[in-house]
Amino acid sequence: MDPATSIQNDSEIEQSSVWGWWPSWRPTSMSLLKSTEAKILACIQNDLWARFVTLPNQDRIWTLTLTNKLGRKPAEQAAKSPLVMIHGFGGGVGLWIRNLDALSRSRPVYAFDLLGFGRSSRPTFPTDATLAEEQFVNSIELWRQSVGLENMILLGHSLGGYLASSYAIQYPSRVTHLILVDPWGFPERPQPEAQTQAGQGQGTEVVKKPPLPRWVKAIAAVISLFNPLAVIRAAGPWGPGLVNRFRPDFKRKFEDLFDDDTMTQYIYHCNAQNPSGEVGFRAMSESLGWAKRPMLQRVHQLPPTMPLTMLYGARSWVDSSSGDIVAHIRNHKHTSVLLVNEASHHVYADQPEEFNRVVENICNSVD
Repeated sequence: MDPATSIQNDSEIEQSSVWGWWPSWRPTSMSLLKSTEAKILACIQNDLWARFVTLPNQDRIWTLTLTNKLGRKPAEQAAKSPLVMIHGFGGGVGLWIRNLDALSRSRPVYAFDLLGFGRSSRPTFPTDATLAEEQFVNSIELWRQSVGLENMILLGHSLGGYLASSYAIQYPSRVTHLILVDPWGFPERPQPEAQTQAGQGQGTEVVKKPPLPRWVKAIAAVISLFNPLAVIRAAGPWGPGLVNRFRPDFKRKFEDLFDDDTMTQYIYHCNAQNPSGEVGFRAMSESLGWAKRPMLQRVHQLPPTMPLTMLYGARSWVDSSSGDIVAHIRNHKHTSVLLVNEASHHVYADQPEEFNRVVENICNSVD
């Protein structure tokens, strides 16, 4: 590893719970997550400082700071607004590996594991949607204070985009530009009755679907009692294979960097640990695809002059029409909605060069 790379090597406490016997059943641990992530971070060329940032409440946030060792003078780069990157559900800082070097060429870049995810602390989250969201957002603000950033260009992907929006609403003076990448949780969940009425009003033929069998409803009810990624943990030694089977795209997205299962192993170890942030996400969501507190209902609370860019993958399952609605709510002022061709939900990994170009241009527009 490059001598300019500094990775904190303090001990990590393995999470314990009533399921304490599971580590022998699940082939994972925080140590394995740490070693897998280290292999990913070894690809970084710029100066890297990786460490835990301890919050006043003693939660720890795993944090990366990158600066360009070959470009601008340190003082010049430090004067630039830092870019802070927040990953999505089930992710971690390692997923930004295609972006960190490019985006830290002219300014400091920070990336951290959200509270309850990756290598950050995994505290108990409330089951109330508002309180769970507040715990996430409060941890971001405490992290900012602990790191000592006055303001930042804030970028969030998926769940990270939802939380970045909530943060910017509550702490607008700290955000110089808000970048939302395929953000989760913006639209309201469509109501079947409303869809039927809309179809009838347009004169279209409405075909009644047969009701779901009782056994399907029963299975759905049982599944709803568990956290979204419980199946990975329940699969025990078959968990890594399960990730490889159902998310082979993660291996393909990074195949030029790793010719093995490094990235799918990283995803597995991030999510096979004690669920925490996952519990918080479940509290905020209904049927996983929708937020109980949709951000479209609150986006008008962003300052009208706060620059906002919404970046969508043209092939993503996230509906980019939410971006158009946001632009309309904000009277199309200080708001841009962009589509990245040939990109799915993970825009930053599908089309990293275009993603990096767009984000760097946004950052340069700030300072």
